[in-house]
Amino acid sequence: MKTKLSWILFIMLCGCSGPHTAHTAQPVNVTSLGGNTPVTQAAPLDSEAQYPKRGAAIARNYAEQPPLIPHKADYPISLQRNSCMNCHGWDKAKRMKATPVAASHVLDDKGTLKGQNYFCTQCHVPQAQNKPPRVENSFTSQ
Repeated sequence: MKTKLSWILFIMLCGCSGPHTAHTAQPVNVTSLGGNTPVTQAAPLDSEAQYPKRGAAIARNYAEQPPLIPHKADYPISLQRNSCMNCHGWDKAKRMKATPVAASHVLDDKGTLKGQNYFCTQCHVPQAQNKPPRVENSFTSQ
């Protein structure tokens, strides 16, 4: 009895999983928001970012704002190494004339970073003067 039932189920499953009819995809008509107007001229290149002079701190816009980075921040940060610490570590900051990591970010007197403060660019971002402004900004601290 079990054998007959197994064969019936097997035949039913094989019948259900046979070849299906091919579906043809319908074309997608996508139009530009600019219409059919051809692009006749290229936009000028943006000027390079202008970072503050060395030693000039960038003013904060509101209380408890993380300090802004006054230089490019494309240094690699991985689980094995935080490249920001090459200049901003407690033992190197004075020699490199860089701002040392804040005491609130470290575990001990050696300047070992806390886990939640290890990835600097999670809170700290580079700030530069870009001309012309990329986006309009009307932010106020009130």
